[in-house]
Amino acid sequence: MDRSADKSRVTLDPGICGGRPCIRDTRIEIAIILDGLAEGLTFDDLIDHYPQLTREDILAALAYAADLAHEGLWKTAVRT
Repeated sequence: MDRSADKSRVTLDPGICGGRPCIRDTRIEIAIILDGLAEGLTFDDLIDHYPQLTREDILAALAYAADLAHEGLWKTAVRT
């Protein structure tokens, strides 16, 4: 799956949100989107809370998280 369009939606800028990954041209952090989804919010719920957010932005946040998981950067809390 080509995610190049998704990648252009995510930015890391030391001057914005302390350098944490955000949706481009917003101050909506990727973590906020992921936290909302993990808490059971729907795409529509997130867009209602953050009107400047689009469905494509939410998909980009998920793609960003997936890329991190594939790179092995996700550390598990419990080791077995």
